[in-house]
Amino acid sequence: MTTTRQPLHLLDRAVMLGMRTMVASMKGSVTGPEARKPFDELMEQTPAAPGVTYEVASVGGVAGVWCRPADTPDAAAAILYFHGGAYIVGSALAYQHFVGQIVARTQIAAFVPEYGLAPERPFPAAVDDAQAAYAGLVAQGFTRIALAGDSAGGGLALSLLSLTVAKAKDGVSLRPLGAVAMSPWTDLALTGDSMETRAEADPLLTKEALATTAHLYLGQNDPRDPRVSPLYADLTGLPPIRIHVGEDEVLLDDSTRYGDRVDKSGGACQVNVWEGMVHVFPSNVSTLHAAKAALDDIGDFLRQCFKVETSVRSS
Repeated sequence: MTTTRQPLHLLDRAVMLGMRTMVASMKGSVTGPEARKPFDELMEQTPAAPGVTYEVASVGGVAGVWCRPADTPDAAAAILYFHGGAYIVGSALAYQHFVGQIVARTQIAAFVPEYGLAPERPFPAAVDDAQAAYAGLVAQGFTRIALAGDSAGGGLALSLLSLTVAKAKDGVSLRPLGAVAMSPWTDLALTGDSMETRAEADPLLTKEALATTAHLYLGQNDPRDPRVSPLYADLTGLPPIRIHVGEDEVLLDDSTRYGDRVDKSGGACQVNVWEGMVHVFPSNVSTLHAAKAALDDIGDFLRQCFKVETSVRSS
């Protein structure tokens, strides 16, 4: 694993202080479906990227939203993006502008599926929908696919990565080109040391809230099942992976331990740890220098996966 520590930008210091004060009362508040509306309203604040259009659609029988660039240089290329929300909140519509920021930087279309949420649709609904959406893209003629996601969606993307690579080895699936994850939840057993060591520093998440949502999604199923916790999956033969995570979040070790396991399995995973940053900080692209820098890096990485040579930046 390559771990890159990103220093706190001077201009972000004051912004983070204000943000921490603003969200202090919300810490650990995402514990059930009642959080869906405020969560979506928060994600909808991400500004739209210029030149990106949006279309409600269905892929593989899974509803969602296409985020498309004005020009599509490779009609066979697609990003499959999974939204965050602890498997109980979040939506494709609320995430469309955030995903559009990635689309603008890559000029590759992205589909955001409305995978099943608990408690209405518990495990394994999310991973079943993820596999259906991936198979649907292949059925539609997409031959160059990368996976991406944040938080629970980042973990879902990495779980799907191992599942599709295993099937590709058997000749029954298309191998993804690579994967991007922002603050991924890779261990629903919550065994990382950062659950304790970063508990005070994290202004958003708590181990107790994560345990509640994990139970809503899993019920009595094993939290170490690799279909939901990719930390425990077979990580051999994976394509390149890029991770961005905040230093001040309880899920820090979910990124670093996953990266270590990929490295020990012979793969290539770069984990970027951002000083002073919190959970899924790239969504704050309108206010944080670090968010823009992380999204630019994600764009560079994905263009390399797709071998798109044109450099694209979006504010």
